[in-house]
Amino acid sequence: MTRDGYVARWHGREYQASPDGDDVRLYQPEPDEGFTEVRPGRYVRVVPAVEVDDLAYVRTICTWQGQPFIVLAEHEGWLRVEYTGGRWPVAEAMGLEAFDFGVYQGWAPATEVAGLGEQRV
Repeated sequence: MTRDGYVARWHGREYQASPDGDDVRLYQPEPDEGFTEVRPGRYVRVVPAVEVDDLAYVRTICTWQGQPFIVLAEHEGWLRVEYTGGRWPVAEAMGLEAFDFGVYQGWAPATEVAGLGEQRV
């Protein structure tokens, strides 16, 4: 599973999260006490940030062709990746798309990536 976003630990459980000033929004796919349905399969509960045990940004990382990337999405055996090496000649040589100034992305066959893991930032 590819993760790229905030997570919070609250009452011993980890949730997808979104910081909002002095509060944190916790998200989960099933109904539970104190959670409100915001759309089918998506429930939210707002808690004070001081009640949250841990709040971190988690992203999925990997290497492809020996270069560092973060994984943005996955689709049918392919990974949408963003180059984090900071060297445009390398990105250009790999055939990556210039998504924004200094931001290069592409699709990598999942079978070609190595070191898939998570990084907390």
